[in-house]
Amino acid sequence: MTEYRDSMQHPESRRVRDLVYETLATEGRAPSVGELARRTGSEPARVQELLHELADAHALVLSAEGDRIRMAHPFTAAPMAFVLTPVDGHDDRRWWGGCAWDSFGISAALKLDVRIDTACPQCGEHLSVVAGPNTPPEGEHAVRFPRPAAEWWEDVVGTCTMIRLFCTREHAEQWTAEHAPGQGYVAAARTVWDLAQAWYGDRIDPDFTPHTREHNQRLLEERGLTGEFWELP
Repeated sequence: MTEYRDSMQHPESRRVRDLVYETLATEGRAPSVGELARRTGSEPARVQELLHELADAHALVLSAEGDRIRMAHPFTAAPMAFVLTPVDGHDDRRWWGGCAWDSFGISAALKLDVRIDTACPQCGEHLSVVAGPNTPPEGEHAVRFPRPAAEWWEDVVGTCTMIRLFCTREHAEQWTAEHAPGQGYVAAARTVWDLAQAWYGDRIDPDFTPHTREHNQRLLEERGLTGEFWELP
């Protein structure tokens, strides 16, 4: 999802944003307001204010109550449909993936090969996919996007929840026909993996600069994701 430049103009905001990502990347969890206050030497009320500013800029997502971090794309702080573990058995970290795209994005951001475990919404079959920055997913898996790009942030958690991985394109189309006729878009998992490398690959880099809308639109177009469905707001 898009993170806008104005979220990075204030050093305090940048520090809080970077600590959120650092904690999610290294520990698979989001820091609390109190923890962020302690680590930045700020008052909790000021941290809460900065978090709301970052959320308004789409740099992260807060809970419905607005008192804790829910997501910082591609990471999620709450259990969702994807579990990621490093392929390297000596690395015992794990992360929740908010969706298929974000799961590939976590691997891209961490520059790490991971195993992604989920289930096909159509048949319930357990899916275990290995992917990494230079390791595209094997097989005929497909990813279904539930709504047009212009609507993603109307309910960003709901959108992420429904960007699911299917065994095959046929299963994704069957699910759509049964549950949401005429809605959504089905893409090859490898296309979504490739998009995630460019969209999220620099997300936790020290010198990260938020992408512009034009930049992200170009990333979509370069992968054949064009037309009204893929028009960013």
